[in-house]
Amino acid sequence: MPKTADRLPYPDAPRIDHVDVYHGTAVPDPYRWLEDLDSPETAAWIAEENALTESFLSEIPRHASIRARLTELWDYERYSVPSRHGASYIYSKNSGLQNQAVLYIAPSLDAPARVLLDPNALSADGTVALTGLSFSDDGTLMAYAVSASGSDWLEWRVRDVATGTDRTDLVRWSKFSGAAWRKDGSGFFYSRYAEPADPTDVARFKDANYFHQVYFHRLGTEQGDDKLVYERPDHKDWNIAAHVSDDGRWLILHVTRGSDPKNRMFVQDLTDGTPVVELLNRGDASYDFLGNDGARFYILTTLDAPRGRVISVELDNRAAVECVPQTEDTLQDAAIFGDRLVALYLHDAHSLIHLRTLGGTMIGPIPLPGLGSASGFGGKRDAAETFFNYTSYTAPSTVYRYDLVSGKTSAVFTPSVKFDPSGYTSEQVFYASKDGTRIPMIISYKKGVVRNGEAPAILYGYGGFDISVTPAFSPAMLVWMEMGGIYAVANLRGGGEYGEEWHLAGVLDRKQNVFDDFIAAANYLIGNNWTSTPKLAIAGGSNGGLLVGAVMTQRPELFGAALPAVGVMDMLRFQKFTIGWAWISDYGSSDDPRQFRTLLAYSPLQNLKPGVTYPPTLITTADHDDRVFPAHSFKFAAQLQADQAGDAPVLIRVESKAGHGVGKPTTKIIEEAADRYAFLVRVLGIADQA
Repeated sequence: MPKTADRLPYPDAPRIDHVDVYHGTAVPDPYRWLEDLDSPETAAWIAEENALTESFLSEIPRHASIRARLTELWDYERYSVPSRHGASYIYSKNSGLQNQAVLYIAPSLDAPARVLLDPNALSADGTVALTGLSFSDDGTLMAYAVSASGSDWLEWRVRDVATGTDRTDLVRWSKFSGAAWRKDGSGFFYSRYAEPADPTDVARFKDANYFHQVYFHRLGTEQGDDKLVYERPDHKDWNIAAHVSDDGRWLILHVTRGSDPKNRMFVQDLTDGTPVVELLNRGDASYDFLGNDGARFYILTTLDAPRGRVISVELDNRAAVECVPQTEDTLQDAAIFGDRLVALYLHDAHSLIHLRTLGGTMIGPIPLPGLGSASGFGGKRDAAETFFNYTSYTAPSTVYRYDLVSGKTSAVFTPSVKFDPSGYTSEQVFYASKDGTRIPMIISYKKGVVRNGEAPAILYGYGGFDISVTPAFSPAMLVWMEMGGIYAVANLRGGGEYGEEWHLAGVLDRKQNVFDDFIAAANYLIGNNWTSTPKLAIAGGSNGGLLVGAVMTQRPELFGAALPAVGVMDMLRFQKFTIGWAWISDYGSSDDPRQFRTLLAYSPLQNLKPGVTYPPTLITTADHDDRVFPAHSFKFAAQLQADQAGDAPVLIRVESKAGHGVGKPTTKIIEEAADRYAFLVRVLGIADQA
């Protein structure tokens, strides 16, 4: 690593004599005091750490030019996938540098549109975001949710679409919820938790969330009068999401336990108010409702099909009939229109789209421009058109319309970005992990990069919760490639790229597979001269932050820099805060003696050792992150600064009025990206001229 400076003057972080005993094993936790977000000591430590980080970054001459180029590239129009409600089309658009996208309504996509909701008007700094949206069946009413400072907590309001004015309705204490309207527009179903006994910021951003409930809010009434529709006090860890079928007859309850992709599906006939029926109640597979014909329900499932298939289930006999069989590719999503089914497959982590009959017969592919990701394909059952988005690592998101009758695809919204995409490319490679498993990785770079081991590289990974990492465009990634950098994304076990078996290969006592996959990706890049250890940075957020923390403690000599973001760093206590308990399905829990030993073996915080030379590290988190409690990052930073041998910098950047990432304003996104790249310029030895 290029020499940066003498050891930095880190803020004082007193060590306390706190020890927890887990199943007979004593585990010190000397920075437990940093879990008290409201204490003067924690506030002072955060302020001093931010001041140190800002001082370090301000001395890098190229910092300003990086921020300027990021700002220039981010200044392009970005559209959401449109949807039709009543006689109107709804879509969001960001003109470029707006902190939040604006919601528009238009009679057609080539007609002038009017603003339906501008979230930028809800706060001066753009930290209030639109995070939920649902329209009544006739399109005249819109339920919308906003969240402040990146929080997962939602507040629902109702807007009259014709006038653009809000009604008096207000629903609070909702979390992990949509709004599902009754067919007659009389109100909507939503999910919530009980109001905390102490509804202060600290309580809301720290306390564990249990006992999810489904309520019905009738328009024009107070939330206190809302009707409790469904709850399961015998299962405090069940989360329940409500949907209403297109025909308005059925309330569909999607019941999950934590982050486990396996779920249950319950139904209630809204026409006669009969009790909820536990249609699929074993929790033995994933079940996603696609549509229905009367009391026959079409479901995307992994039942007897780890890569996914579509079945139908009759309410009377519960028998599953296969409609679309499993294939070699992973069926990621599906939508039914009339008697046709649009199936979104993942083939080696990039999208393929098939149009099939409900019986599974292939009608034909829906062509895509290249090695990228497609999403969208929403709409009501009787729709004759649908819309989708396509993007890749080198192509910004373009929105397309697909005519279900003619089979024709046409571009609707095409962005114009200030770069030439022909100068960049992506290629997919495969490498062997420690146990020989074949892992895909997509490497993106500017054409002409010389493979001599001298190019700086960022290796990104996630590897968890059945989540697939697929190609997507980012102006930040483009700036990195303009700087001569390589951007590599490894599709690790634990994700969903190859179905449920791929996911299960990276959970619980198999979590080490994920870390081995990532380390093998680094070795591949180095061994094939894409980069070298002094030039290689690793990055990941949330579960990916855990990934970075784990591998940098296991192989500190392998990496030139580490960028863990909003990471789960204390694997012995994650389940004690906010929604952390929901991750036990992937991680296990320290409350279990056997799982404790597994967690202790790789937990980033507990595996830091004094006197070890760790790579230069920039940790990022936010003070309002109520998903991954920010004290994970606080304690990891304090311990790493204390243990670090030599002068490699260990910095933490704590964003104010921000959360886990959802709804983050454009200005904050640009500032954070500029700080990360400036840090890499310094520690990886990239030419540091303005």
